[in-house]
Amino acid sequence: MANQSTDLINKQIADLVKRLNDYSYAYHVQDDPIVPDSEYDRCYIALQSLEADYPDLILENSPTQRVGEKPTEGFKTVAHTLPMLSLDNAFSDGALEDFHDRVVKLLGEHEVDYCCEPKLDGLAISLRYESGRLVRGLTRGDGLSGEDITSNIRTLNSIPLTLRTDEPPTVVEVRGEIYMPKEGFERLNAMALERGEKAFVNPRNAAAGSLRQLDPKITASRPLVLCVYSIGYLEGADTFSSHYDSLSTLNAWGFKVNPLMERVKGVKGCINYYSKLESIRNELAYDIDGIVYKVDLMESQKRLGFVARAPRWAIARKFPAQEEMTQIEAIDFQVGRTGAVTPVARLKPVFVGGVTVSNATLHNKDEILRLGVKVKDFVIIRRAGDVIPQIVQVVMEKRPDEAFDVVFPDHCPVCGSDTERVPGEAVVRCTGGLICAAQRKEALKHFVSRKALDIDGLGDKLIEQLVEIDFITSPADIFSLKDKKAELLQLDRMGQKSVDKLLSSVENAKHTQFNRFVYSLGIREVGEATARTLTAYFKTLDELMSATEEELIDVEDVGPIVAKHIKLFFQQENNIKTIKSLISAGVTWEVNSHTVAENALPLLSKTYVVTGSLSQMNRDEVKDRLIQLGAKVSGSVSKKTDCLIAGEKAGSKLTKAQSLDIPIMDESQLMAFLSEYGDL
Repeated sequence: MANQSTDLINKQIADLVKRLNDYSYAYHVQDDPIVPDSEYDRCYIALQSLEADYPDLILENSPTQRVGEKPTEGFKTVAHTLPMLSLDNAFSDGALEDFHDRVVKLLGEHEVDYCCEPKLDGLAISLRYESGRLVRGLTRGDGLSGEDITSNIRTLNSIPLTLRTDEPPTVVEVRGEIYMPKEGFERLNAMALERGEKAFVNPRNAAAGSLRQLDPKITASRPLVLCVYSIGYLEGADTFSSHYDSLSTLNAWGFKVNPLMERVKGVKGCINYYSKLESIRNELAYDIDGIVYKVDLMESQKRLGFVARAPRWAIARKFPAQEEMTQIEAIDFQVGRTGAVTPVARLKPVFVGGVTVSNATLHNKDEILRLGVKVKDFVIIRRAGDVIPQIVQVVMEKRPDEAFDVVFPDHCPVCGSDTERVPGEAVVRCTGGLICAAQRKEALKHFVSRKALDIDGLGDKLIEQLVEIDFITSPADIFSLKDKKAELLQLDRMGQKSVDKLLSSVENAKHTQFNRFVYSLGIREVGEATARTLTAYFKTLDELMSATEEELIDVEDVGPIVAKHIKLFFQQENNIKTIKSLISAGVTWEVNSHTVAENALPLLSKTYVVTGSLSQMNRDEVKDRLIQLGAKVSGSVSKKTDCLIAGEKAGSKLTKAQSLDIPIMDESQLMAFLSEYGDL
């Protein structure tokens, strides 16, 4: 009877372990959860309860056994069965073509297939499985031996404790990269800053630091993922005919492989793959620093062999570096249109992220204190795609003796007014308002910008010139420029044609859209999308101006901070005076007079993204129409996107939407769709 009871408990534990490992595989490897978190939690608790009552029946591959005890001392160094070799690098199409020519010559073949994979920016790892069970995890180390971090490796849900196959090889060593997704990295750093701890410089450093924790429970708490890229050693199983097939098998055994992996023909296919990944690089959920190309056929790899400590059959093509070191030569202070006094580091020029960088923002006083930065420091600069260059770390070892502290000005560097720092805010601001030429210029540039009143011919340089000669001191002055036509004709590069074009554009700008007018006012944190949302909710300016903070918060995407900024803006006498003067100058706006029941909106709760060039409507008009139909219009593609509107030359957003299987609508389909709802 006791044996029967034990057998039953054994079966219950085995069933729960298998079920939980299947759930974990679907979630962490396939990115396709098959049960809600609550179901996983229920099964996990049930397993914990059984294991507590029957500790002798705990299985080695139980998910409860992922987190072990702290090692008594540092990590041991263990030799790799086969070395983890480095790769040669190619930094241009020409270098890649040279590599291909060598491969073709050595193989004596004209056509060569390559397996292409993103080069993840993480920590290389080797996992040893014996009879299908994980027995050891090593870092790459010096390539010949690495640190034994098995206790930490076991905590990662993307690493199977046992292979998902009934016929595992006697021994297999799997190589891969452990990385930290960008979202997890940002969350980890935010938590560190909240606790007053030092933030990690980048996701790679965060991943490496997380894996080398002496307490596995700390590693378990970090958002780490393994993506495998090869089999380093295999014993007791058939070898694979191609590298691509080996990765497909690893995926079936329970490992995550990169979904962007492709098999291509020849060097042209490699170059096309590079271009495709470079275009979507900054939109990926994780960092990559290049591409790895491997001759696909294993027999060809064997024939090509190795040179020194690198294989002849593989090469890494690097993207332009996103991080470089340079020196801060000075720190200036710029005043923005809201009065924010922003420190800007003037750098010794350095090539990073594909461009030469000589400036980087330091944001505010808190950021300077967090980084511990001083003038003349050597720093690491990071630039990813179109992201503004930022200083991510001070290189303390290179701090020169002449380095000195950054001192914020007590007075505005433009107008001399006092500066202040509002309690609870990190930003230091000028109190000068419209008397401050810097704020006046930037406020006016914003007012006439394309997404605001869109006054053609009134560019940044002309705004600055008109402010400096006191032709314009407020937005309303723009609409009296017709009275200064003779004076305008005397300005540099302002002939009869230019002045006539400018005055015509000013006259046309008097008649605008409600959302454009609200956006043009320059209310803090009220961008183009928020202005659209506000003017769809409040049908008149009076309604918006008199709204309480509670009423403003009821508007989608308007939180307490934005609501406070809006309320404060309309409480300022100078702002009300500006609005009244604009109305007196003849500025009017159109308001959508249609009132449609919310449940009748065809795109309610749908998220759309618009990209590319459109011929029949401009993108702003399309966005306005989609919002009128109930949609939320986003600037980036994600898994939450319901549809992408793609015009000509759609670029990386189209590529990402295709990779996520998001519905795509071209311009003709869009126009047909909008015509169905012409009355809404």
